[in-house]
Amino acid sequence: MVDHAKLRDPNAEYTMRDLSAETMGISNERGGVRDAEITDVQTTMVDGNYPWILVRVYTDAGVVGTGESYWGGGDTAIIERMKPFLVGENPLDIDRLYEHLIQKMSGEGSISGKVVSAISGIEIALHDVAGKLLDVPAYQLVGGKYRDEVRVYCDLHTENEADPQACAAEAERVVENLGYDAIKFDLDVPSGHEKDRANRHLRNPEIDHKVDIVEATTEAVGDKADVAFDCHWSFTGGSAKRLANALEEYDVWWLEDPVPPENHEVQKEVTKSTTTPIAVGENVYRKHGQRTLLQPQAVDIVAPDLPRVGGMRETRKIADLADMYYIPVAMHNVSSPIGTMASAHVGAAIPNSLALEYHSYELGWWEDLVEEDDLIEEGRMEIPEEPGLGLTLNFDAIEDHMVEGETLFDES
Repeated sequence: MVDHAKLRDPNAEYTMRDLSAETMGISNERGGVRDAEITDVQTTMVDGNYPWILVRVYTDAGVVGTGESYWGGGDTAIIERMKPFLVGENPLDIDRLYEHLIQKMSGEGSISGKVVSAISGIEIALHDVAGKLLDVPAYQLVGGKYRDEVRVYCDLHTENEADPQACAAEAERVVENLGYDAIKFDLDVPSGHEKDRANRHLRNPEIDHKVDIVEATTEAVGDKADVAFDCHWSFTGGSAKRLANALEEYDVWWLEDPVPPENHEVQKEVTKSTTTPIAVGENVYRKHGQRTLLQPQAVDIVAPDLPRVGGMRETRKIADLADMYYIPVAMHNVSSPIGTMASAHVGAAIPNSLALEYHSYELGWWEDLVEEDDLIEEGRMEIPEEPGLGLTLNFDAIEDHMVEGETLFDES
């Protein structure tokens, strides 16, 4: 056994035996945990409020990891396409395998879109595998903890999202009854004053209607909750500036994606034109895409979607780049418990985490997909100390909610 007192002594002399892998409790034997191999990759798509694509990575050590790829048709086929590039590889080599997949899938467009999202699902599953093999929670693999829980903001909806008073009532209900102190509403809703939505131009009556929604919801919750508003890339640069300017007198947590996502020069001009905080990032892939938002400080808050933009380590890299410009991270998230918990682990491990989105508060069985209970309490998500992501799949619930035509993956 290792002499821990000797290891703590700065004047002690060591032999190779003292510092050997065997003495330190690390297995180097063929078949040990450090020498596992991937044997299979399987997927199942769950019919949630979005189609959740769950990914399982199997190993010859008997350890299986679960990840999630951002929703959208075709990802399961892309993941199947990547299986030959993973079988036989060591699941602990997460960075190398990630770059290996990016290179191998370059012909399919691996700098963005569904390919990156598919790779993200595999990458999350690899973190779950690695954590289980090494007996550490996933947050340890991306830097350790700054916090024991992450703040969760709830994305809200009403039957009539264009009605300011309906929005105000739902805001008050969720804050008072469900315990959230951070919420978000859509702001790209019809006002009844549109002449031509295709040109992205906002007429003054349309802006007035959006101001009414903001005023009603922020006043309804007062200082009990922060309120953000999502525009879904809907407006011209000029209209976005006018809208943001009109909202400056209200307590807006952030205005999200006010202009289309392609032109970051326009995004920068919008952000610089207003004191209303601007958040962008769910539709920008990998650290390379986020760089052109962050370096020119074209955002006030960056909002990557972890199962979409590259996975856990890539999101950590995006957060590090954001931190160089003192920009906080509010992760976009429409995932099942798997992708949500992966995002929470990264949120715990980065200094500039602001909040994590939750999009399924109206779906009664969201938490049923895993064995663990009370994942979100009083607007907070506690970070598990169990190895990997710390979640256990409920296979019966997954089978009950699979997309028609899907096949359940192997349980072990």
